[in-house]
Amino acid sequence: MSESTHDGTVTLSVAVSPDEGLAARQLAAKYGLTVSGARPSLVEYVRQLWDRRHFILAFSRAKLTAQYSQAKLGQLWQVATPLLNAAVYFFIFGVILNASRGMSKDVYIPFLVTGVFVFTFTQSSVMAGVRAISGNLGLVRALHFPRASLPISFALQQLQQLLFSMIVLFAVAIGFGSFPDLSWLLIVPVLALQFLFNTGLALIMARAGAKTPDLAQLMPFIMRTWMYASGVMFSIPIMLADKPQWVATVLQWNPATIYMDLMRFSLIEDYGAENLPDHVWAAAGGWAALCALCGFVYFWKAEERYGRG
Repeated sequence: MSESTHDGTVTLSVAVSPDEGLAARQLAAKYGLTVSGARPSLVEYVRQLWDRRHFILAFSRAKLTAQYSQAKLGQLWQVATPLLNAAVYFFIFGVILNASRGMSKDVYIPFLVTGVFVFTFTQSSVMAGVRAISGNLGLVRALHFPRASLPISFALQQLQQLLFSMIVLFAVAIGFGSFPDLSWLLIVPVLALQFLFNTGLALIMARAGAKTPDLAQLMPFIMRTWMYASGVMFSIPIMLADKPQWVATVLQWNPATIYMDLMRFSLIEDYGAENLPDHVWAAAGGWAALCALCGFVYFWKAEERYGRG
């Protein structure tokens, strides 16, 4: 704007902005601006995940298909890998170390194969969770979506892989005298509870791995220790019969052991309830709910920091 003075000269004056004096927060509220990548509320975050359920499912299927795309046997490795592991463990623990004590061969072989398949489900979910964010930074930085989609999809991928492998597991059980009956229906809730538990672990490890990528190098040692402490290759009550009772009790309440033993109880005819700890279903549900809830909230709290270096 210009104004003339009494001596004929012209002066310029600047119009006062209507936004002058407003703080950044007030300006954002005035013009409807929000922080890019800000963490939504927990309820809104759940809604966003539900809206992207088709992406989560499609992403898990694509990862499963691509996992063995370079191998000549392709998807057969989903079954061959745990079976080969079971064969090695049977030779080392069943034949050489006599870890099958107290069980006949018709029970021990499906006992071992079930343990390997079920523990591999948890192990693979954890290992995939560690790299869920750090291994997909390009996707995280390029697109805006709830980051929990990634560890959830990886846990779902491992569930699909286990379901594919269950065909072989059923064949092994039937081949050693455990034929389908009503107890096989319990497999469904066992897998559902273990999936919730694994998803919670994947979410926890995804946040930890995003901050500390070196964790991916450490986790194989931790998972191997967990496997040996979970009774994958031996019966904990029988193997620790000469040890203090509390040692066997602690190991039997280990969540990996609980899900393995529930699957064995459901699948193997001569693996009775006497092999299970007290209140085992309550423990399985408790571990699943606790891990899934705590893992989800723990991951959500760092939502706005993923992919920012």
